[in-house]
Amino acid sequence: MTEEINFIIASTKESMEGTIAHLEKELLNIRAGKATPQMLGGVFVDYYGSPTPLSQVANINVPDARTLAVTPWEKSMLQPIEKAIMIANLGLNPMNNGENIIINIPALTEERRRDLAKQSKTEAEDAKIGIRNARKDANTDIKKLEKDGTSEDICKVAEESIQKITDSYIKRIDEIFAVKEAEIMKV
Repeated sequence: MTEEINFIIASTKESMEGTIAHLEKELLNIRAGKATPQMLGGVFVDYYGSPTPLSQVANINVPDARTLAVTPWEKSMLQPIEKAIMIANLGLNPMNNGENIIINIPALTEERRRDLAKQSKTEAEDAKIGIRNARKDANTDIKKLEKDGTSEDICKVAEESIQKITDSYIKRIDEIFAVKEAEIMKV
């Protein structure tokens, strides 16, 4: 195969890997019943006028499976952190004890589990769309090469190769989703 086609295949794989990494990051933010510091990954605190990730103004610990403890590096940050957690709308109720913020993670109801599974499914579907868009871009590039004189047979083989790669990444997304769904639905 030509150098250009090898480049197209390599950049398509790279794009698809990025999509998988993004999916895994998004799924970490969807809680599955047990406390993890990543649950607060999307919380931004007003730190002297600029929105700052919570992890950059406090330590987040997990004392047990149902509790998060947030210890700010500056005591003056207790109220802004508590406010930011409430604003983030995560369904969590922070309690300020003057030293740190304790967050008890409520047990998930069956309805909430279904909602989280649905949210995970949406993330997986979005990832599949990203994979298919990468395939479409690659096939468009291959068609351009064919118009510019690259052999039709080489282009056909390249398109088949791109399709096999696409199928493998779609399968990976399904596997990642299945694991997350099982984690969410496990009582």
